[in-house]
Amino acid sequence: MKKLINFFKGMAIAVATLVPGVSGGTMSIVLGVYDELINSISSFFKDWKKHFVFLAQIALGGAIGILLFSRLIESALSKYPFVMRFFFIGVILGSLPLLYKKSISVKRNNKDLMFLLVGLGVSLLMSAEPEGIAALAAAEGMKSIIFLLIAGIIIAVALILPGISASFMLLTLGLYDITLSSINTFNIRFLIPLGIGIVIGTLATVRTLEKLMQRYPGKTYMLIIGFVVGSLMPVFPGIPHGIHIILSTTVFVLGFILIYWLGKKEIN
Repeated sequence: MKKLINFFKGMAIAVATLVPGVSGGTMSIVLGVYDELINSISSFFKDWKKHFVFLAQIALGGAIGILLFSRLIESALSKYPFVMRFFFIGVILGSLPLLYKKSISVKRNNKDLMFLLVGLGVSLLMSAEPEGIAALAAAEGMKSIIFLLIAGIIIAVALILPGISASFMLLTLGLYDITLSSINTFNIRFLIPLGIGIVIGTLATVRTLEKLMQRYPGKTYMLIIGFVVGSLMPVFPGIPHGIHIILSTTVFVLGFILIYWLGKKEIN
């Protein structure tokens, strides 16, 4: 039963990763698997059989989640931008009470609140309008491969660090639309160098982040909360009108309740 639950948690993390402004790392914290994920990756060779089984469950769920929902999300964002973005905002806000509970459950002091402002500031800076560089990623040749490798390493930091949305990072790099399209069309030439970069970035980042969570948990959680709050601005589509007011409000509430309920069950 636990293996099946881990599989579905992997799907949920993958779907969160596909959503701009929603962090797969935050989702893994809410679902109670973040610490085990970090430990399994950083200590893989100490007990590779045990860690491989767990990572395989999450990875399989994640792969299926991406394949099942990438086309759906791409289509829904195109057809119902207001409704989808208000759902994303509900999900983001629903995670905040849970992250705050995490932050007060560890030793911290009032100075840690400064890191909330740092996280907020960095997130807002990242929301600046990106330059159009998708053409470089779509081009052929070694220059495109090197660019995608570097982009993958940058995206890996967002995958590992809770509060930073990997899809938001893709938006910042100008790669969100082309990445969704590449997943849906199985564009291997694009996905392989990007994936290799993500693997390299993950292996290089995970141990450092694990140490930060162990040594400075209060500061780290405050930083994460700042990132999450800052991610709301680029997701907000404006004030809806007409029937969209009712639909947007409904999905906002549903998104908030869903993520809060999932996280509360795990915490309890």
